[in-house]
Parts: sequence; C-alpha cells; structure tokens
Amino acid sequence: MKEKIEYYFLRAFIFVLGFMPDFLIHGTLRFVAKLLFRFEKRRSKLTMQNLHAVYPKKSEREIRELALESYESVARTLAEIVLMLNDKIDLDLMVENKDEFLKKLKDYTKDAKNGIVIITAHFSNWELAAQFLPMHGFPMVAIGREGNNKLIEQKITTPFRQRYGNKNIYKKSALLGIIKALKRNQLVGLLFDQKAGGKNSIKVDFFGLSADTTVSIAEMKLKFDPLILPIFFPRQKNGKYRAVIYEPVEYRADESNQKSEKLKKMTQKYNDILEEMIREYPEQWFWMHNRWRLA
Repeated sequence: MKEKIEYYFLRAFIFVLGFMPDFLIHGTLRFVAKLLFRFEKRRSKLTMQNLHAVYPKKSEREIRELALESYESVARTLAEIVLMLNDKIDLDLMVENKDEFLKKLKDYTKDAKNGIVIITAHFSNWELAAQFLPMHGFPMVAIGREGNNKLIEQKITTPFRQRYGNKNIYKKSALLGIIKALKRNQLVGLLFDQKAGGKNSIKVDFFGLSADTTVSIAEMKLKFDPLILPIFFPRQKNGKYRAVIYEPVEYRADESNQKSEKLKKMTQKYNDILEEMIREYPEQWFWMHNRWRLA
C-alpha cells in the first residue's frame, strides 16, 4: 500500500508541475529544498559535516552557504528532470558546447575495440548526460542502484532512463551485464562517487580523507582494457551546461607489480579526476551522501 501511495503521489506531483511555467517549477522545488535543509536535520547535518571535513578553513557561515547552494543545485536538477519527463526542455539547447563535445567523444571512441567505460558522478545534472549521450548515438549500459519503491522504479525511473536507448542494470547483477557490454564494444556508464564496501572496495584519498571507493573500474581496465572516459556536465552561470570530457585514462600502474597496489593507484587516479571537477564547482556535488562515513 505504501508503495502505491508514494507512486501515485509522485505521478500526480510530476503531472501538476508539468502545467506550471518553467520558472514556477524551479521556484517550487527550490522552496522545497530550502525547507528540507532547514527541517530535515539528519541529511542537512551530514552535508555540513562533510563540508567542514573537506574545507576546515571555511567559516561556519561559508559552510552553511555552500551547503544551501548544494541543496539548491539538486533542486535545479530535479526541476530539469521534471521538464524532461514532461518533454518541456530541449536537451541540445541545454549544452552550450554540444558540437565540440560530440566531436571529441567520436574521436576518442572511434577506434575503441574493448568497450568504453564512462565514469561520472552525482554531480550537477547527472541525468542530463544519461539522456544526451544516447540521444546522439551513444547508448549506454547504465549501472545503478535499484530504487526502494519498485513501482516508481518500473513505471517512472526506468522508462525515463531508457527512452533513448540506454539499458539499465542494477548493481546486484551488474558484473555479467558489464562483461557482455564490453565484449560487444559497447558503452558502460558508472557513477563511482558513492561509498563502497566489501571486497569490491579499497580505501583511497578523496579530498584529503580516506574514502572507501569501488575498484570495479580499475578491475575492468586491467582485465578487459576498455577505454576509460571521465565525463561531467557542470552547470554554468547562464543556466546552461558545459560538457567536459577528459582524455581517456590509460594509466595501469605498470610501475607496480602487485595487483592490489595497481588497483589502489588506478582508483586513486579516478578519484583525483573527480575531485578536480568538484573543486571547480563544489556547490554542484551531492554532499548529502555519507561519503566518508562520518555519520
């Protein structure tokens, strides 16, 4: 019963927002974000803790302002997702360097023979990349966590993410799907910024703090040698996005003989790229996540 109530409430919410002008959708969700920041203390406290740990020299006021900006960034992302769901937004117009980015992507991937792994994060509008790439002929096998509400997952989230040709695979059954995709020389999309655990993780540095990070990307590179492409879509001051694509990461830590050391160094390299992007746009990362297990 709870699943159905949540599902129908969300559908009604999206439907109602779809009739609003764009500025009102953004305003409504920004207002909700401010309420959550003020009254949902568990998550806002974690956000503040994360920011204090990463930026120890910032004042309490600066940390609070950055935390609120992060909440507002998520609100903007959700507003844009609502617009996408209601077909009220042009993805091409959202990306200011569309042609340059697509040319680089084609140049980097045209000679790939062992598949392509696109690594990104819960940064800025991460769903934009998941829509923009397949729309332009680069469908992905997207790895993600299954939502808690199966009705929402099956009837809203999955159709949205797959509408341009992506294929969703949940983490619990991801390994076989990834192997098949790479052997077919396909694209695999991974958000690797959340905390990991168990045998598939390793502790590496992230913003000067120890963070459990997945070794899956490094494992794939060593075993299958796919092209590793970091891609991010940072939001610009004009409200549009600049698609950023790094050069393929070919680093295999050949200076190390032990596999465990290779995995650690390679994973550190991926974390360093992500940290570089977040430092440039700190308000656009999802600081609400318990990345360093501080809570």
